[in-house]
Amino acid sequence: MYAEWDTEETVNAVRDAIAERYDVLMIDANEEAYGKLLRERPDFVFNIAEGLRGASREGQIPAMLEMLQIPYLGSDPLTLGICLDKARAKEILSYYKIPTAGFTVIRSMADISGENIRLKFPAMVKPLHEGSSKGIYNSSVVRNPDELANEVKIILDTYNEPALVEEFLPGREFTVAVLGNGNDATVLPIVELKFDALPPGVNPIYSYEAKWIWDQRDTPLDVFECPADIDEALSSEISAVCRDAYRVMNCRDWSRIDVRLDSNGRPNIIEVNPLPGILPNPEDNSCFPKAARAAGMSYNHLINAVLDIAMKRNGLLPITLSAPQAAVAK
Repeated sequence: MYAEWDTEETVNAVRDAIAERYDVLMIDANEEAYGKLLRERPDFVFNIAEGLRGASREGQIPAMLEMLQIPYLGSDPLTLGICLDKARAKEILSYYKIPTAGFTVIRSMADISGENIRLKFPAMVKPLHEGSSKGIYNSSVVRNPDELANEVKIILDTYNEPALVEEFLPGREFTVAVLGNGNDATVLPIVELKFDALPPGVNPIYSYEAKWIWDQRDTPLDVFECPADIDEALSSEISAVCRDAYRVMNCRDWSRIDVRLDSNGRPNIIEVNPLPGILPNPEDNSCFPKAARAAGMSYNHLINAVLDIAMKRNGLLPITLSAPQAAVAK
């Protein structure tokens, strides 16, 4: 249930980084958040809130901030909501001819029968609007109708939401950190997921088991390589498709974008994550900080760099206040 939420260690690390320059007020993203924001009216909010519940949960705090006219870091409620609804995000990407795997949405077990579903196997089954690999297990790669039905039923029953079924892309997988806005948006060193580091015999996917069970701080998996060992042509192609996705999804300030190669070696967008994970400890294998370190940025440098980017977008730099107050919505 809490896999998407930031750990206390992460929240404190963000606070400490911001506190190098500003007074910091901590605000929990719960039912009391609106009242606290109304009373305190911080000058700026460093938003990392995943929200409480519902498909639009990631937009809850930004929507409050917009109502109160308090500037904040990151994408707006519409982008956050669309990116969490993986099918809507893929529809927009497809409209703009940005490559993404073929897909269908299954809302009930009745949808699987007859001519409703035309899928090629193998396929990938995942919850329609979850993050942090929730609901994505080794068994989520299905190779026949029986396996498909079993995985869809698990999603429908466990998460009470539709299942997204995608064509399984057989190629290498990468994750790309994007920092900035407009023409200034920068792609940090690309991270590759090395599936040969997973236990023998499992499917080559970054599943919940791989992210949260097999990969532990005291027994880390050597599953990431940054910078990725790829040629300049592929690096440029991945960077270009990620910039395009970042632009058409109206991402702001930062995002992490997952990419996988299809059978022709062409990069396809898997997901756009406008609330990237930012675990501070290098042993935790958090990809955005990993890419930043490869670019020569410490954790505190990364946090303050994206804060500057967001404040500049909001017209708040250069700062004229003697001690502006930045809140962290967590």
